[in-house]
Amino acid sequence: MKPAKTRPVKTKRAKTTEPKPKPATRLLELALDYPGAAEEFPWGERVVKVDGKIFVFLGDSKDPKNVTVKLPQSHAGALGLPGAVPTGYGLGKSGWVTIPLDSAIPLDVFADWLDESYRAVAKKRRVAELEARAQD
Repeated sequence: MKPAKTRPVKTKRAKTTEPKPKPATRLLELALDYPGAAEEFPWGERVVKVDGKIFVFLGDSKDPKNVTVKLPQSHAGALGLPGAVPTGYGLGKSGWVTIPLDSAIPLDVFADWLDESYRAVAKKRRVAELEARAQD
């Protein structure tokens, strides 16, 4: 007598797509890619500095809800967007804007603001390094 044929059991495979990173995580990655950038945690907030000067606040280190950047050129335009406010503690007068991360603003706009903030705060030699990197 021949043994009965068995068929392999078909199982559904789980999709292996990577989960989309949270905006704060992606902005942190972008910020740390700038020349001289370093992450620090003053006041319990995640910030990224260049040569000791903050160029982006990423909010509460455990549950970021806002991003704060210095926008000397696009300050007025950014403040016209839903949820954007001048940053407290008098920083808004110097061009700092706080924007909610859950807004409908695309990540590439946040990335442009991050670049503007870096250039506003960084020393000229750091901006030159950034420009040289872009030409490579």
